[in-house]
Amino acid sequence: MVNEKYLFRYLIDKLYRDNYLREDEIVFLLENVKLYGNDYLIQKADETRRRVYGDRVFMRGLIEISNYCKRQCRYCGISALNPKVHRYRLTKEEILASCDKGYGLGFRTFVLQGGEDSQFTDDLLTDLIYEIKERYPDAAVTLSLGERSFQSYRKLLGAGVDRYLLRHETASRELYESIHINSSYDARLEALRNLKRLGYQVGAGFMVGIPKQTKADLAQDLLFLKELDPEMVGLGPFIPHRATIYRDEEPGSLEDTLTMLALTRLFLPYALLPSTTALASIDENGRELGLKAGANVVMPNLSPVHIRDDYSLYDGKVSSGYEAGEHRKSLEKRICQAGYKVDMSKGDHIRWKNN
Repeated sequence: MVNEKYLFRYLIDKLYRDNYLREDEIVFLLENVKLYGNDYLIQKADETRRRVYGDRVFMRGLIEISNYCKRQCRYCGISALNPKVHRYRLTKEEILASCDKGYGLGFRTFVLQGGEDSQFTDDLLTDLIYEIKERYPDAAVTLSLGERSFQSYRKLLGAGVDRYLLRHETASRELYESIHINSSYDARLEALRNLKRLGYQVGAGFMVGIPKQTKADLAQDLLFLKELDPEMVGLGPFIPHRATIYRDEEPGSLEDTLTMLALTRLFLPYALLPSTTALASIDENGRELGLKAGANVVMPNLSPVHIRDDYSLYDGKVSSGYEAGEHRKSLEKRICQAGYKVDMSKGDHIRWKNN
């Protein structure tokens, strides 16, 4: 009989070498990680990111442009199901002012994020993107505005958008349908594939610790990402929101999220992986621990200060202190103390950089 501890380490070495494991092998790791620990896994993930990207951590400026959303996601604090949200929608002038502030602070990527807000039409967005690109030709623009049509994605790409973030949330159809009401699993995957077809730098991602999520579900997330081959992967812990039906559920754990982050790095060595605000929200040192587990991106908030608390996807979201764009230097100091250095360039995925 194979020694399980030996097998556990053997599979990590195999993943480090081949950047792939079968579903049953992933599940074995996840079932035994609490017994044998994730130190070696995290070590190999950090070695991988250093081999590909060195010790650089790319810093993006996040601008949360609207918390209106037509979707009825059961876990989300800005879902259309929540009537208590103080809704806002930034004007073009407010968005450009946030970009101006960010550019002055050294940011060269702006991430415009929001709910699925029908007021942000193709015409409005293309006009905004043209303006940002005209002002800052050396900056990248990333959008994270949910599902849109193929034609919409094409128009936005033509206006100059570089990247698009669209988390798949979970690769399990059953789990996806249990946490969404008016969203389609097939439509979400088709949107991601449309973005790939068009030539975006594409970001997918998932939550760790969703109620009723299994280890097999998490294994499927990794296998789906391997197939999709996105340039970016955003993953973080599920954190309940007080105005959702999951308000009394246990949040995803720091340890489980770091394990999945490390596995993602080993499956996708060239991916850009954020150490998310959600990690920093569940642990004071969560951001730095995420970097040690293979992440190489951070996204401080450049949104107008008065609306930051209104973009409340989950309870306890950190939107000030080190998560605030205006404290970039303080965040940079912490990143350096963790053994990394900040890179304020556009920070393209390695495939784009080498083209």
